[in-house]
Amino acid sequence: MTAGARSPGPVIIEAEHVTKTFITPDGQALPVLDGISFALREGEIVALLGKSGAGKSTLLRCIAGLIAPSAGTVTYRDTPLTGANPGVAMVFQSFALLPWLTVQQNVELSLQARNVPEAERRERALKAIDLIGLDGFEGAYPKELSGGMRQRVGFARGLVVEPDALLMDEPFSALDVLTAENLRSELVGLWEGHDAPVKSILIVTHNIEEAVLLADRVLVLSSNPGSLQAELAVELPRPRDRTDPAFEALVDTVYGILTGREAAVQAAAAPTVPALATPGDLPLPEASVGGLAGLLEILLARGGEDGLAEIADDLNFEIDDLLPLVDATVLLGLATVADARIAITEEGREFTAADILTSKEHFARLAATRAPLVRAIVQGLAATEDGTLREGLFLDLLRRGFSAEQARNQLETAIGWGRYGELFDYNRDDGRLLLEPGARTLLQSSAEPSGAAPPAASGPDSPGGSESGPDSGPGGGR
Repeated sequence: MTAGARSPGPVIIEAEHVTKTFITPDGQALPVLDGISFALREGEIVALLGKSGAGKSTLLRCIAGLIAPSAGTVTYRDTPLTGANPGVAMVFQSFALLPWLTVQQNVELSLQARNVPEAERRERALKAIDLIGLDGFEGAYPKELSGGMRQRVGFARGLVVEPDALLMDEPFSALDVLTAENLRSELVGLWEGHDAPVKSILIVTHNIEEAVLLADRVLVLSSNPGSLQAELAVELPRPRDRTDPAFEALVDTVYGILTGREAAVQAAAAPTVPALATPGDLPLPEASVGGLAGLLEILLARGGEDGLAEIADDLNFEIDDLLPLVDATVLLGLATVADARIAITEEGREFTAADILTSKEHFARLAATRAPLVRAIVQGLAATEDGTLREGLFLDLLRRGFSAEQARNQLETAIGWGRYGELFDYNRDDGRLLLEPGARTLLQSSAEPSGAAPPAASGPDSPGGSESGPDSGPGGGR
């Protein structure tokens, strides 16, 4: 237990085997959460940490009772939820203020919904506004406030109902770095000073340092679908020092959990698995060629290897910014990841050191053989007489395993990669993909030594020749 911290008390909220599956417009199942179980106790701050697509916000909404799990249960004080959770309040990333109401009126809204008398509403709202440092702005409208001040109003609106648990969905991610740091410090101060009228806090974040700075426990979720990958206790006194070796070690541990195992598996499998994988098995990370090339150049400048935490800190990146680039280099065999450290491969060195034309050729070969969606598009185009196909074909097939937005993001990433490697072009006016002349030769030269033809891309079930299906998860959506 953290020195001077509250002692964990009775369980407030418990999730047991929570699973959530959404149904896409074409009737396909899209699993988002898979069998998650954990408890939130009085006197603790718990962070839900994971990459985009891990289902963190979906889990938070299940706990709030805003959506019902497809399987499993959520209980509040031992009572299963059948609607909105009466013991929680939420703070949103987008502030969610009504622009036509003043600060005080926005804060009073949650009390009004609970039929609190007007005089008591006013008294409690003014107290909450003063607590979060907005005294004097009671009559101001949201448009008159900075982003940080608007989020303070969101905090006040959550605190004014004195909930058992304050649920926060990435509350600092829409703020600039200094404002976010200031609000984090004030939140810790309120919590440690026992001034915050809440018994526990559950915060969703993708920022590892934020989780370690704030939480007593960090729950790490894996992705596609989200499941509980690890649980770590943070036994460091508050306020926490980022330069403390123990703090840095815990951050590195979490980086390793989030990146090491998945990336290492992909790296080990790169020469063989992608030749058989479908776009649903290995979604494309949302990374541009320029971005992943920049990461490789940084690695070369650092001797070919460095810690992921060190790179993120030096570049002022957060985990959501860095990991797609890391995943892309690993998928293409340009780098490997182990123990939260990334190392450039010999193929990565050749790609980075080559002139522009040679690097394009390197990238084209790697993308056409190791990136399933790029390969599927090239194969599909090569199977037509005129080397063209409408984008709708691939979007429809991708929506078997992705949401509509994720399908579009996947295709846009593939188009960027395909254009850079001069594998295919794209006409945005009519939505058609066009095979480049050299792509047919590349397909022939990259065929397996056994002479077996590559998997057909024009089959009815998936862009990669086999159905991506509901088990492929939501994939690399951001």
